[in-house]
Amino acid sequence: MKVIGVIPSRFGSTRFPGKPLAIIEGKPLIYWVVEQCKKTRSLSDVIVATDDDRIADAVKKFCRVEMTSIHHPSGTDRVEEVVKRSDADAAINIQGDEPLIAPEVIDAVADLIQKGREKMATAATLIKNNEEYENPNVVKVVLDVHDRALYFSRRTIPYCRDFAGQSIEKQRESFPFLKHLGIYGYRRETLKRLVRLPVSSLERAEKLEQLRALENGIHIAVAKVAYESIGVDTPEDIARVERILKLNREK
Repeated sequence: MKVIGVIPSRFGSTRFPGKPLAIIEGKPLIYWVVEQCKKTRSLSDVIVATDDDRIADAVKKFCRVEMTSIHHPSGTDRVEEVVKRSDADAAINIQGDEPLIAPEVIDAVADLIQKGREKMATAATLIKNNEEYENPNVVKVVLDVHDRALYFSRRTIPYCRDFAGQSIEKQRESFPFLKHLGIYGYRRETLKRLVRLPVSSLERAEKLEQLRALENGIHIAVAKVAYESIGVDTPEDIARVERILKLNREK
């Protein structure tokens, strides 16, 4: 099975315009994402999908880039445009704002698509602190006995009734709460179907695109990984990433 990695990248951002080209240790943010993707064993190609000439001009120096429509409502639609022009059997949709994404996480999601009959896959990791537990921007996921997603929510799920009146630490100890990581794998036909489905009611309520798949009967397999996502959402996050890069070199 041929699996490609696609990194949707757009210039506009409410909190951080031009984020993909923000410089981290002398190189654009998108460069670091591409380099992590190239360390995987599962991806036959890595492609940056964008609608902006500035990003394309910068990226073509170190990675394949494909121009996509300016009218796409989401990164998923951008990935699908790239896939339908390719001969890939599946694609991994990788966020362009995680310069330290672990190659092992990408491979874990790809393995679920390649080695089984899964049509869509993602990843999750344990919630490790109180801030994540209560933060609606940290999406939670609950799984069935086959490690497929039952539901994603911005609220903390499940509700552990017997511990509801206790401290957050006690609540966290009562159950292995999982944080969803924003990476997706799709088989070609699943991706094609997904982008043609209308926005679902749960998706509209939670503002979580993956709920469209669940509402329409598309199973999402979840790889449980030991990984701490480090995204760049604001200019201040650049210094944080540079500190981590420095610490990694000194190990």
